[in-house]
Amino acid sequence: MLGKKLVTAQKRGETRALCLGLGMVTCSMMMYFFIGITVVPFYTKSVWTTETVCKVLKANIKEKVLCPNSEGSEDEDIFPYPCLQVWVNLTASGQEVMLYQTEDTLERNPKCSYVPGKLENSKEVKARIETIASNFKKYQTFPCYYDPGGTQTNVILSRLYPPKGLLFAFLWPTLMFTGGCLIIVLVKISQYVSVLSAWQ
Repeated sequence: MLGKKLVTAQKRGETRALCLGLGMVTCSMMMYFFIGITVVPFYTKSVWTTETVCKVLKANIKEKVLCPNSEGSEDEDIFPYPCLQVWVNLTASGQEVMLYQTEDTLERNPKCSYVPGKLENSKEVKARIETIASNFKKYQTFPCYYDPGGTQTNVILSRLYPPKGLLFAFLWPTLMFTGGCLIIVLVKISQYVSVLSAWQ
């Protein structure tokens, strides 16, 4: 009687562990799919792949402009802000080009180097842009990214999804997938050992 209870408890434990392993594998596959349709396209679409050194030539704040967000955006998403334009000397080619914060900045407003997020306080936006402009004037030389193919003549300060960020995005689903597979393998080994012991 006691032996039957132990066997039943063991089977229940193995079933739960197997379900946990399968659940982890399924979740990791869903995370892979989500990353593949969201992060990977942005990474592959970016042409600013080569790092170089940029030297600031001028950083000017012009009159306020409207933030033209992506097409189909609501009117309340469009707000005025001071337009910061930063021109740099590209060390790799010696050209005078315009600097943008990220790839998204160029798509949102190609006239400005920095596009702030929507903030209710316009004074805070102005103060932030003035701080960024003063930092560019203070730190004249810094690393930036350019397009080695020459498709884009401008440069960006930082990539939205650098190679390290992409690897980090794939790290957690990989660990979950590995853990789930390990649990399944251990359960199968345990079942095989149990069957072998009962047969002997």
